[in-house]
Amino acid sequence: MKKRNVINLIRYYTEGNDHAFRDEAYEIASDFNANGDTQLGNYILALLSDNNSFIPQELNNKSDFFRKAEPSKDTLPLPDPITEDLKGIVNAIGYKAGINKFLFTGAPGTGKTESTKQLARILNRELYVVDFDSVIDSKLGQTSKNIAELFNEINSLPYPEKMIILFDEIDSLAMDRIDSRDLREMGRATSAVLKGFDSLNSDVVIIATTNLQESFDKALIRRFDKVIDFNRYTQDDLRQIAEAILNDQLSTFKFVGHNVKLFRKIIGTMNPLPYPGELKNLIRSAIAFSNPSEEFDYLVRLFKQINPDFPGDYKKYQELGFTLREIEILTKVSKSSISRELSKEDENK
Repeated sequence: MKKRNVINLIRYYTEGNDHAFRDEAYEIASDFNANGDTQLGNYILALLSDNNSFIPQELNNKSDFFRKAEPSKDTLPLPDPITEDLKGIVNAIGYKAGINKFLFTGAPGTGKTESTKQLARILNRELYVVDFDSVIDSKLGQTSKNIAELFNEINSLPYPEKMIILFDEIDSLAMDRIDSRDLREMGRATSAVLKGFDSLNSDVVIIATTNLQESFDKALIRRFDKVIDFNRYTQDDLRQIAEAILNDQLSTFKFVGHNVKLFRKIIGTMNPLPYPGELKNLIRSAIAFSNPSEEFDYLVRLFKQINPDFPGDYKKYQELGFTLREIEILTKVSKSSISRELSKEDENK
């Protein structure tokens, strides 16, 4: 950080020039990061991403079509191919080459929306989500008019280089026109979206998500500069992600014990493993609902959530590869009692 940065900060503050103040602060943070002081650089960026950060008043007060999304504080473990694509987006936006429209496709829980929030944080941009409830109207022809107005507002943003606009589940506006129950109305709406994308300000970054790419309008897909598939998880990826989610949650809930070996075996009873969104819900709820006086109660709850119809037979636990100590944790029955029951079963055979 140079003397001029300090002087500029004070001047912009006294002038009430919030936009210039933030630009100067971003420059200072970048300078710290470039010189190896990433902790301080990231701290400044976190302050700039706080709820009290600059919000364009023109957008905040006049638009019914947007709502501001809060920055994400969660970790986002992703497989390498998706991570590389997201890095590519950061690079493409940095080049300012007019590559600014991205479509994220994939099943629910694959990280599409969360990735958008992370990109907004990395790029130091405010994230606004299109409110489809305000855009879609039951009156004939009104939806297409609202879409046209929506894109007019996007192109009139006062600081477009500081924003990302998210069309979350854009299927609401752009389903395949030949499959619509109301062909004419959906056709008008989709055509309005196409026109909006064709006339889009290149400084605004647009990210759209869809769970239904097969039914997505093909003409609109061609409007995107890059389509990223979020279904590219292997089972090994998901096992690693489950552990990353566990470690992240355990850092918040200090009272629980850490037994990675048992956790892996419990997660291994799911075949196939679900996507990260469902994994996170399973793990977080098991920990949050657990008894704070029992360090491994969350593992018991996790096993029951995953295997609600498990008979509770000690032999069945053994068949799944659990040791006597692990069965003791899962059943809350002493190892000696379990051993006696297993011995009786063997004698009766």
